[in-house]
Amino acid sequence: MANHKSALKRARQNAEKHIRNRSVKTKLKNVVKDVRLAVSENQGEAVPAKLNDAKSVIDKAAKKGVIPKRTAARKISRLSRLANTISG
Repeated sequence: MANHKSALKRARQNAEKHIRNRSVKTKLKNVVKDVRLAVSENQGEAVPAKLNDAKSVIDKAAKKGVIPKRTAARKISRLSRLANTISG
């Protein structure tokens, strides 16, 4: 356990950020899963709306620093490619 005042504060901050990041990552996983499920079930009209929601959540996670921006770009790119397979 931390002994110095600054180390105690840092431990508290890390615990708070861990909880916040975990909820953002869970939301991100669920949104990506929704898009993949919509594509696999061939829900043509629902896919673009779900893809836009996913892009928004992924971009916000990258903006907050929960995931790196290149990871966010890669996830968006792969989801967009997957969504285009259903329309093309």
